[in-house]
Amino acid sequence: MLEKCQNAKERWGGVSNIIDNWLEARQKLISQFVALPSTEVKNLESKIGQFCTAMMDYLSSGHFEVYEQLLREGSEYDDGGLEKAQKLFPLIQPTTDAALDFNDAYSSFSSPTVQQIREFSFQLSTLGENIEERFTLEDQLIEVLHTAHRDIVMSTEEAQV
Repeated sequence: MLEKCQNAKERWGGVSNIIDNWLEARQKLISQFVALPSTEVKNLESKIGQFCTAMMDYLSSGHFEVYEQLLREGSEYDDGGLEKAQKLFPLIQPTTDAALDFNDAYSSFSSPTVQQIREFSFQLSTLGENIEERFTLEDQLIEVLHTAHRDIVMSTEEAQV
């Protein structure tokens, strides 16, 4: 998952500040995610809380900044990318729901029992699969809506600076 994130940064990094910041947040989220299984029980509540906060920030940024930016570009250039993107959004929604459910269940995970820790481990694994699917779909969104217009967007952003 971390390697795919680094590939995404290499592929689209420098194209847009919004996307750069989002991909950086993605990388931090992945780092926090992979560190959770090795967290000591006494630090688990704090680390899960930090991870859940980062995950909610990432999801919010995607929905309310990045997706809107990508959709604006798609509608400005009207080259069929918008229609392709509209097919991706319904596929992303279940991953959002899974992340929200995880957050609701574990953002305040205090004094867990052994059984709760086992269930947490299972749910964390399931969340990892959902997050990986989400990243793949988001990368497709970037590809469809942004990469095709990269040169135009970059020249517009440079003109604004």
